[in-house]
Amino acid sequence: MSTAPRPTAPPSPARAPLMSLDDALQALLSSITPLPGVETVATLQADGRVLAHAVVSSLQVPAFDNAAMDGYAVRSADVQQVGAELAVTQRIAAGHSGQALLPGQTARIFTGAPIPPGADAVVMQEQTEPVAALDTAPVTAPDTVPDTVPDTVPRTLRVRFLTTAPAGQWVRRSGEDVRTGDSVLQRGQKLGPAELGLAASLGLAQLSVVRRPKVALFSTGDELVMPGDVAPCDMPPGAIYNSNRFFLRALLQRVGCEVSDLGIVPDRREATLAALQSAAEQHDLIVTSGGVSVGEEDHVKPAVQSLGALALWQIAMKPGKPFAFGHVRRSTAPGAAHFVGLPGNPVSSFMTFLLLVKPLILALQGSSPQPPMPWPLPAHFAVPKADKRREFLRVRRNAQGGLDLFPNQSSGVLTSVVWGDGVVDIPAGQTVAHGDMLHFLSFSEWLS
Repeated sequence: MSTAPRPTAPPSPARAPLMSLDDALQALLSSITPLPGVETVATLQADGRVLAHAVVSSLQVPAFDNAAMDGYAVRSADVQQVGAELAVTQRIAAGHSGQALLPGQTARIFTGAPIPPGADAVVMQEQTEPVAALDTAPVTAPDTVPDTVPDTVPRTLRVRFLTTAPAGQWVRRSGEDVRTGDSVLQRGQKLGPAELGLAASLGLAQLSVVRRPKVALFSTGDELVMPGDVAPCDMPPGAIYNSNRFFLRALLQRVGCEVSDLGIVPDRREATLAALQSAAEQHDLIVTSGGVSVGEEDHVKPAVQSLGALALWQIAMKPGKPFAFGHVRRSTAPGAAHFVGLPGNPVSSFMTFLLLVKPLILALQGSSPQPPMPWPLPAHFAVPKADKRREFLRVRRNAQGGLDLFPNQSSGVLTSVVWGDGVVDIPAGQTVAHGDMLHFLSFSEWLS
């Protein structure tokens, strides 16, 4: 008696290969167009903003030759030998101009004051000493020299120089910092304290900046609870506090966004559709965490697809493999809002934001994304088993100049980000031995 062959199950579809992080970032940035719209803001209020236009200087800085030290302005030809004595004929403070120096004369001068005509050097006051006046009157302190000393004054204070004075010594030349016509700040440059000071030195009370990206942020998940709503002792089974909302909002604000916090959206299709459609109307970008996998309670994916388009990327990085990017069409205005769906695990969400979302937001502002500088530092730990994905391990610098590894690298362990001061970038398939030089990326630089 023959037995019929059993039917075989159809072969499982082959999984798409994971996308490299570099390819994902390139694809992301290639789809971004800088936001339209320019705002004029007071220079005092422009910290953290992005310049919309280059700043070209209409003047020289410094505007005039001035003293770099408190001391005496001299003609260098008069101070070619140690012990030379000159007559002090005037006193020049910052904000005041002096008279021309004649041979044998010097001027008491203070930092920032204009170099008088005829002078070409400054000798600091510590390298001088007062000497008796010509009529043998008691020596007078240099600061008592009047602003103007007329020729009729019989007594003239004299100063002895304890050093020589080459031409140009302690003189800040006009235009040595900025020359007229120099482009000193570039379009797309993020403004910080130094940039604001430079703009002010050019007389700019206002600056043209790119408008801030408007970002809607919400989380999905019936398991999420806001701190303060339920006491820890009363948390129901399966509930967790919504930590992602807090660090994502802070990260968005640090990158210069206007954030609309939409809170927690229930795990229902209708609520998700309504939240997405409402967010798209008034925002440039929608950021969510969680809800973009294929589970029955993950409603973000089908909701975004019905309102626009969505690409689900599996990125070859750890932590942070799942990433969603797309757009949601506006119903009451032209165009669409960009959409980013981040992983639900907090460390995955945190790292994916730094590696992909921050560059996206900078590109929206017309700024060139610059990753933190990788610093070569030795590993004071070992990772004997290589991973198939590119890993970003949380580490901390130690007193010996090396790196310590946080013992638990799970994507749900947020304490690893607080404990660590950065990550090391480990290529796929690479193990780590004690002493290996690794690429360290600092959180402080990344978050600046």
